[in-house]
Amino acid sequence: MLGDRCADVVSFKELVVMKKRCIFLADSPAFYLWCALVFMTCSSAALASDRAVDLSGFYDSGTLTPVSRPQEFGDKQFMTREEANKVTENMRSLIATSNSKSDPDRSAPKLGGDGNNGLGAGGVGGYNAFWVDPGSDVYEIDGKIRTSIIYDPPNGRQPQMTAKGMGKMARNFASFAYNNDGTASWLSKQGPGPFDGPETLALAERCLLGFSAGPPSLPGLYNNFKRIIQTDDYVMILLEMVHDARIIKLNVDPSEKTSPQWLGNSVGHWEGDTLVVETSNFKTSTGLYGGDENLHLMEWFSLLEDGNLLYRFTVEDPTIWTETWSGEYVWKKSSGKVYEYACHEGNYAMGNILRGARILEAEYVGPVAAQAEE
Repeated sequence: MLGDRCADVVSFKELVVMKKRCIFLADSPAFYLWCALVFMTCSSAALASDRAVDLSGFYDSGTLTPVSRPQEFGDKQFMTREEANKVTENMRSLIATSNSKSDPDRSAPKLGGDGNNGLGAGGVGGYNAFWVDPGSDVYEIDGKIRTSIIYDPPNGRQPQMTAKGMGKMARNFASFAYNNDGTASWLSKQGPGPFDGPETLALAERCLLGFSAGPPSLPGLYNNFKRIIQTDDYVMILLEMVHDARIIKLNVDPSEKTSPQWLGNSVGHWEGDTLVVETSNFKTSTGLYGGDENLHLMEWFSLLEDGNLLYRFTVEDPTIWTETWSGEYVWKKSSGKVYEYACHEGNYAMGNILRGARILEAEYVGPVAAQAEE
């Protein structure tokens, strides 16, 4: 009788649905036990019916295809090879310019910086092209070159943020947005300052989450390598950026609650040769800029004939964005390896940021806002 039941099971996902219905209709302890027995007995049959491929390996997700579509492309979903060559050449030219020799007789930067919050905040020098590795070309899928990784909404850009979403982004990046004039001018304003303590700094500055590691995983300026290790019960994605290890549980009920996590609770199952991953139960801050505890993410991982991996995702967070948005791009198979990115161990900058802020506060001679009593 159980064998007949198992014959109707096509996938583990359908088996989970059958289990829920069975338990919901159970009107006695004996029937409840029978439902559990069916689930355990059919699990092997369900797993065998799902044709899992081996995604294990090293991948480079760097690409010059932008996440959001540049205004110059308007409503164009795809670019020509000539336009793609121009994108590639512009990046090569930028890197060559950045790598040019510096003038040894140049003057020192302005004391305290010049207020420029670009690379090397304050214009005192920082990252140059030596540290940057965004990729060497745009990606192609079925011979077509997208103008952006995001393809839905059709304009190729993230949808409009809600008022809550915009407020959250402003708070998260207060330390980045602060106009560095070399003084503790934040003391003249009401509310918390951008450098009050570690908790007021962005998660990336604290080395808690990667700058672009997500999920969803988006390409960044550097550290785009990933390693996938796959077993019968888990898929682990090791991210070069901040060295996060994302654990995806296979063939379990995605509705089962867990404690909120920085990377969310990820549950996967196979649909043919595609790994489908559902992730929810995030903390109030996530690896996706703007995301919060209501973030719900769907991802699809598919091997291509050339050994590369097609990565697709859909983001849903109604408290932050006014609609869902989706994207896709290719992770290139690589013979390289993921080396440790010891962000915490080498994060001297955060301590120095806070020490510098305390010094500026002690030296500040401008108006000080009256702080409300608690």
